Amino acid sequence: MKSRSATVKRKTKETDIELTLNLDGTGAPEVKTPVPFLNHMLEAFAKHSGFDLKVKAKGDTHIDDHHTVEDIGICLGMALDKALGDKQGISRYGHFYVPLDEALVRAVVDLSGRNYINFTLDLAVKKRIGNFDTELVEDFFRAAVDNGKFNLHLEKIHGRNSHHIVEAAFKAFARALKMAAAHDAKIKGVPSTKGKI
Repeated sequence: MKSRSATVKRKTKETDIELTLNLDGTGAPEVKTPVPFLNHMLEAFAKHSGFDLKVKAKGDTHIDDHHTVEDIGICLGMALDKALGDKQGISRYGHFYVPLDEALVRAVVDLSGRNYINFTLDLAVKKRIGNFDTELVEDFFRAAVDNGKFNLHLEKIHGRNSHHIVEAAFKAFARALKMAAAHDAKIKGVPSTKGKI
């Protein structure tokens, strides 16, 4: 089977990022960014997706975390798109619910080749998790979706604690993506009546 891994390097005046994603890994994370809460979320993403994820990032966090968080989302989306290749034999769709104490989040993924996000985590409850601005969660996922060319519906069903909501979201996304990217032996070619994704 062809290797389903990709490395993306992206350097701007604001950030310097190298990200490697292996869809057929063991869930091993190697994450080093200047945003500690994002490190925690990316490690959870790798563990629960079963994808190997390596991220080395520098950014202008002396201004704020926005450029770094968004640009890592861009790189994750680009790496996912490259690693999936022509999408022959993948399941295409994935969904998962993750509870974390009082929080419950649902993620639904379609690796359709079209970018669309429905983001309803309602994080206005608490604007910061430690030093992390919760607005950046949506920016991260939008960047990943736009550059990964997939559909994502990420919805809070219940939840009060912003940390729990965001962590459940990353884990639900990871498991839904794992399901969507998995090979299905019954699928011959691309899972679309168009014959192309």
